[in-house]
Amino acid sequence: MSSIIDPRTGEALTSPESGQDGQASGDQPPVRPEDVIIDLNAGNIQQVLEASMKVPVLMDCWTPDSEPCKQLMAVLERLAVEYGGAFLLAKLDTQANPEIASQLGVQSVPDVKLISQGGLVDGFQGALPEKQIREWLNRYFPAPEDAPPSPEEQAEAALNEGDHAGARDIYQNLVSQYPDHYPYQIGLARALVSEGRRDEARSLLDNLPPEERDAPSARGVRASIEFGEQALSSDEIAALGDRTDSEAQYQRALRQVADGQYEAGLEALLTLMKQDRAYNDDAARKTLLQVFDALGADHPLTVTYRRKLFALLY
Repeated sequence: MSSIIDPRTGEALTSPESGQDGQASGDQPPVRPEDVIIDLNAGNIQQVLEASMKVPVLMDCWTPDSEPCKQLMAVLERLAVEYGGAFLLAKLDTQANPEIASQLGVQSVPDVKLISQGGLVDGFQGALPEKQIREWLNRYFPAPEDAPPSPEEQAEAALNEGDHAGARDIYQNLVSQYPDHYPYQIGLARALVSEGRRDEARSLLDNLPPEERDAPSARGVRASIEFGEQALSSDEIAALGDRTDSEAQYQRALRQVADGQYEAGLEALLTLMKQDRAYNDDAARKTLLQVFDALGADHPLTVTYRRKLFALLY
């Protein structure tokens, strides 16, 4: 088996001789919760620390009266099983075990610590969203091959498939669980825009903290709102008939963008730039940049058409 490596030190978290490969193989029975999850207390903490000499231990310090702790624990319990024994999950009730919590330096909960070879390797505080927890875990453990899509991935898939209400439901649930994780609120605003509920989306964005309102993702959603408000209706587009002048080309492109037909809209805007760069004070180029904002800098269409725009300009 290959060792699990601490990315900070380059040293193995577990030794090849330990027999732990972290993942359930095809000829092994599936891991059960009771195999990888334990309630930590004064009676077994020494045993757990000794176990960390063979397999890493993820220690979840929590209190029963904390809702964020409960939310985080539910995610960690599921991931402990999903990762097939790559780590043990040890749950420490800090109210019931104040002396252990004090010895561990726990000042607020939830507090998660990764322990290997009897020592602290890493940790995080607060009820992080599942996506961030997976990213953190994947620094140390191989991701399960059959890992289910995260809620964020499910929401994005729903948007791409045109299930706007489904995406909204997922983001609303995430917002209720993580009210201070603002990307979820921005994601909810995107879903609302896709449903045509632009006023609700704008109100949601307006209530974000100033630094979040100005984030690229939030600006992108605002751009989408503006596209919907500026574009002619489908009936008005149909009334343009066979017109091929710059105004007609621009309005058709704007309608395509507002309807989420981004590639067609970007191509039309680029064509208009080639034919009539001066149209409406360089409106085609300015709108292209707005679409890039709406899609995000890493979106494949943004990358492709930003390159095409650069080639046209230079």
